Amino acid sequence: MTDTVVLLAGVLAFAISGLSGIFFIPYLKKIKAGQSIRDVGPTWHKKKQGTPTMGGFLFICGTVLGMALAYLICSRLLHVGAALSSSQKIKLVGGIIMALLFGFIGFMDDYVKVVKKRNLGLTARQKSVLQLCAAVVFLIVMYLAGDRPSTMLIPFLNVQLRLGVLYWPFAALIIVGTVNAVNLTDGIDGLCGSVTMIVAIAFLLCSKIVSYAGFAALSAALAGGCLGFLVWNFHPARVFMGDTGSLFLGGLLCALAFGIGQPLILVPLGIIYIVETLSVIIQVISFKTTGKRVFKMSPIHHHFELSGWKENKIVLIFSLVTILCSAAAVAWLAVYMGLF
Repeated sequence: MTDTVVLLAGVLAFAISGLSGIFFIPYLKKIKAGQSIRDVGPTWHKKKQGTPTMGGFLFICGTVLGMALAYLICSRLLHVGAALSSSQKIKLVGGIIMALLFGFIGFMDDYVKVVKKRNLGLTARQKSVLQLCAAVVFLIVMYLAGDRPSTMLIPFLNVQLRLGVLYWPFAALIIVGTVNAVNLTDGIDGLCGSVTMIVAIAFLLCSKIVSYAGFAALSAALAGGCLGFLVWNFHPARVFMGDTGSLFLGGLLCALAFGIGQPLILVPLGIIYIVETLSVIIQVISFKTTGKRVFKMSPIHHHFELSGWKENKIVLIFSLVTILCSAAAVAWLAVYMGLF
């Protein structure tokens, strides 16, 4: 695929995601798909009660349709673009299917919260089993596509982590862990969408570096979809992505990482997701062992809220951290691949 496909995928995804909010958000309000705010969060979040959730459908439609339309327009009308290998096609489609499966799991969780009025959604066991199944389906597709690695490259260290047959359970753990980490990051207006948009742009550059054109276009579509969603999600948010959106994002980021053969690059690119997750783990361990809390509240974005930071400031700082870490990861991959 040429740069025309990549650019068109991003533009179309942005347009579809942004414009669909004009119609979809009023529909969510009509069916009373409002978010219930839990008592354990910051007290001022109560004013967000009733804001429509499941807005992740905006960038899900934007990303998938933007990618598909860009490919069709360029190949059928403009007659530009490069043919993808059968292996790349399978991994590309398999990755999108995995993300959609995760999005569906999130939708079921949101449905239980909104329609069934059970604020905690699906049980932890239900979500874990379903997420593991989605990850396994993707890894089977990767295997059938001929992608059968036994090592993972550790970024910056240039060391191959030799896993053998343990590659597959470790890969499943990475996928499920990443998806849940992205989900934890969705806690304040614009945060998850902003961070993920930056990570998607980094994956676009990484895909170009390793010459995986299909994944470059998918990355562009994801970035455009997130930007279109942020039109409606920047503070004060008029819609939340819900688990429908955050689980889809996590699944698609994993698809991109495994698709370009660099799963561990999720560590530097997803540093914010990791910090958010670690803050929860540290908080739980500390409270259960000592009875004391390390943070005022976890995930860590709530700690900064309670420390007096405004939501927009948190989004800005977390985004800048993501930009710096992503730039370092992209630069490392370029050097590793011999471009410099």
